[in-house]
Amino acid sequence: MSQKDTDLIIAGHRLTSRLIIGTGKFASYAQNARAAEAAGVDMVTVALRRVNLSNPEEDRLSDHLLPEKFIYLPNTAGCFTADEAVRTLRLAREAGGWSLVKLEVLADQKTLYPDMPETLKAAEALIKEGFEVMVYCSDDPVYARRLEEAGCCAIMPLGSLIGSGLGIQNPVNIRLIVEQTTVPVIVDAGVGTASDAAMAMELGCDGVLMNTAIAEAGDPIRMARAMKHAVIAGREAYLAGRMKKRLYADPSSPLAGLI
Repeated sequence: MSQKDTDLIIAGHRLTSRLIIGTGKFASYAQNARAAEAAGVDMVTVALRRVNLSNPEEDRLSDHLLPEKFIYLPNTAGCFTADEAVRTLRLAREAGGWSLVKLEVLADQKTLYPDMPETLKAAEALIKEGFEVMVYCSDDPVYARRLEEAGCCAIMPLGSLIGSGLGIQNPVNIRLIVEQTTVPVIVDAGVGTASDAAMAMELGCDGVLMNTAIAEAGDPIRMARAMKHAVIAGREAYLAGRMKKRLYADPSSPLAGLI
């Protein structure tokens, strides 16, 4: 049975696209902007510690991805403790007035896997200070539930390791998180190609966030366009309701009445 679609609303922001892209690893801010246009996104993540938003003497992200056109989502990329992440986002609010933020607290440099106790600690502190927190997390349904209970406005489980391109390694857990969660679920990290994005949407996720899959593609603009269509196709397939898998063949044409 098909399902009725609903709008994607995150902390009061109504998004027309279910795809979110990052602003790292691109050859230039201009290329990043062309990719964002090709992908048709409303929201882009911004690693405040790594991009130039304010120095007029250097090329600025904000000159290419206009803040009045795109929703900037400041993130805590590169933070390894809750205190460091909270401090970074306090600075973001002071610098740009941002209260909708993406939280990630990493465990180590090799895997960039989320440190879940520190992530939960940071989320609780930020929410107490009035931030709207979209949170990068492991694909653990238990921690996902705790983060939602803490007040996070979007749960963002990894598909696989950041920048790995390995796709969704644990679709069962992603589906469990989708089924139990009442706020948007957005797969964040590990997407490598369009089929990965489509899979995330077919599992019932509300959106997909990616950076490396587009930025490191042979043709980033064409890949951005592919990801746009993959997210749309995956969402449509999920809403349509896929056929049941069968152990044996079932002919497409009836066998009765054959000549």
